[in-house]
Amino acid sequence: MTLRARILGAAAGGGLPQWNCGCENCNLARAGKIPSQTQSSVAFSGNGSDWAILNASPDIRDQMARTPELHPTALRELPLRSVMVTNGDIDHVAGLLILREQQPFKLFATAEIHSVLAQNPIFDALRQNIVVREEIALDQPFELAPDLTATLFAVPGKVPLYMEGEVVQTDLEGEQTVGVHLQAGGKDAYYIPGCALVKGDLADRLRGADMVMFDGTLWQDNEMIDMGLSQKTGQRMGHISMSGPDGSMAAFADLGVSRKVYVHMNNSNPVLRPESAERAEAEANGWTIGQDGMEITL
Repeated sequence: MTLRARILGAAAGGGLPQWNCGCENCNLARAGKIPSQTQSSVAFSGNGSDWAILNASPDIRDQMARTPELHPTALRELPLRSVMVTNGDIDHVAGLLILREQQPFKLFATAEIHSVLAQNPIFDALRQNIVVREEIALDQPFELAPDLTATLFAVPGKVPLYMEGEVVQTDLEGEQTVGVHLQAGGKDAYYIPGCALVKGDLADRLRGADMVMFDGTLWQDNEMIDMGLSQKTGQRMGHISMSGPDGSMAAFADLGVSRKVYVHMNNSNPVLRPESAERAEAEANGWTIGQDGMEITL
């Protein structure tokens, strides 16, 4: 058994370029001067034949079309065994509607996230006698796909934007935002596309891992405010920044993780420009900037 990961989409919600954004990165991507990136999703396999998709982005159709490992093996047979969603964000669940074509697979999520899906009848298009919905408890290993074990764990975050009230807590820990520990062939990988901060217990969990795919939404906390794109900081959105003394690069510096990969990058993030000083700094700190189609074998 070999643990394989394939990044289907490396960008955060909206992708790169975002349809309504004229920032430097989006304009460069439209002009073909930097790579375009689709929205947040990855695929994992423990044997190269059976695959699980983590987070179903709105771009899932095109992402799967560009990934031969996920192509049909017969008329209506796929190597896709399951889909797992780590929170209820639109960029992580909207793609479920694309997967409604009478195709059987298991849909894994916590009870809280399944409740969010159940409250919206549009997701009934995924007929439950075909797509089996399974509630997963935190910190309990389960079979995500043949030869691939997963364990969900809470990470600091917040409820989806469409469920926010007047007061928003951005460092909730529970079933609304989870990370995933994946195991196959004696290797340990973690997928955490959304995280507000790296507390001591999370740092201890990740220490010495073979790979961590981690929230790379923003380079600095006030990035979108400074660029005139939003009035929200990264912390307000439930995302730790990459840089600074409280950022993820500093948090991971002494954890001994063999392979550190940023995913879920917002279109404003300067690391999306291959020649940027920020990208050079991230790479100098041992990080790989995730790209659509990137494959990692452990």
